[in-house]
Amino acid sequence: MAPDSPGPDEARSTVLLTFTGKDRPGVTSTVFATLATFGVDVLDIEQILLRRRLLLGVLVTAPRDHKALVRAAEAVAEELGMQVEVDHGTGDNQSRREGRSHVTVLGMPLRPRAFAAIAGRIADTGANIDRIERMARYPVTAIDLHVSGTDPDKLREVLAREAAAQQVDVAVQPAGLLRRGMRLIVMDVDSTLVQGEVIEMLAEEAGCLAEVARVTEAAMRGELDFEESLHERVRHLAGLEASAFDAVYERLRLSPGARTMVRTLKRLGYRFAIVSGGFTQVTDKIAADLGIDFAAANELEVADGRLTGRIVGPVVDRAGKAAALRRFAEEAGVPVAATIAVGDGANDLDMLSAAGLGIAFNAKPVVQQAADTTVNVPYLDTIVYLLGITREEVEAADAAAGITTPAPPLG
Repeated sequence: MAPDSPGPDEARSTVLLTFTGKDRPGVTSTVFATLATFGVDVLDIEQILLRRRLLLGVLVTAPRDHKALVRAAEAVAEELGMQVEVDHGTGDNQSRREGRSHVTVLGMPLRPRAFAAIAGRIADTGANIDRIERMARYPVTAIDLHVSGTDPDKLREVLAREAAAQQVDVAVQPAGLLRRGMRLIVMDVDSTLVQGEVIEMLAEEAGCLAEVARVTEAAMRGELDFEESLHERVRHLAGLEASAFDAVYERLRLSPGARTMVRTLKRLGYRFAIVSGGFTQVTDKIAADLGIDFAAANELEVADGRLTGRIVGPVVDRAGKAAALRRFAEEAGVPVAATIAVGDGANDLDMLSAAGLGIAFNAKPVVQQAADTTVNVPYLDTIVYLLGITREEVEAADAAAGITTPAPPLG
């Protein structure tokens, strides 16, 4: 079978022209109009704009008259008020090496020392940083590195240790089509999608907060069996009026960036699910408010307008969360490999492990150690940067929909 396109001619001579200087309209068109007079083929183009400083790299096949091309490049650079470097070589612009990853670095703020350490560990693995681009500059700084030449799993292990030492977040994902496809995002609710723990808010209404909070904390650290701890906490709620559900829901606050994340990714066809060890009487309201596609949680038994202190049906525990993720993926027609799970507690561990990408969001240490990546900044919409979406793209889509966002800080 004939190939779709001719393979690269490794022996052919090439010229790399690199223009740098102050950006202005017409730079790119002027450079290429000059190249057009030499009958060369364009093999690759890279252009970067940083603070009105432009870097334009063009790789072309070498013309018969190298010197004439150099003179023409120098002349057009002078005309544009720029500098140009000319490098001669052989070989087409070959594919980047195997083992390609996206490494997203998040800092609040991002310090040079931390970035130097991350780049150093990438080099230690034998990998190369092929490209760097900014995903966001506020309220967190998010930088995406295109890396090649090492196994993503190995790279993730190395960078996780360095990220912890430098107090930044680093996510490593294999490069490929999956990152660009429609995915299912499955989120824990308490202390992930919303701030705080619903059961503790109910306990506050019932006047037993201290007792319930102690059990909750131990369960989230993995020191207690979740199902046993849940039954114990729910027993404290016996006699509480069912109207407390409405009172708690009114007090709930979403994590910063939650609406932005859901709104942005739904525009791209993403599906959302919430899987909670909390209670349907509250999570169903959250799902309706945000337009969540799937939801699973526990149901508190209510009789004569009051809580009985019991749960109806099987408990959504650690294993139940993972089972729900798989079930929702099947219903959404999404491969499990294309799921993203976000959670913070020990009962999220199976769900994070089952997902294609498990994200520990401001999580307990045991969860951070087990997850694919960690996010320790308070903004849930940071997740969109891990998916290759920039802050500018989010704001442009919001503006088109008539949604205003706060102005960025100067600098």
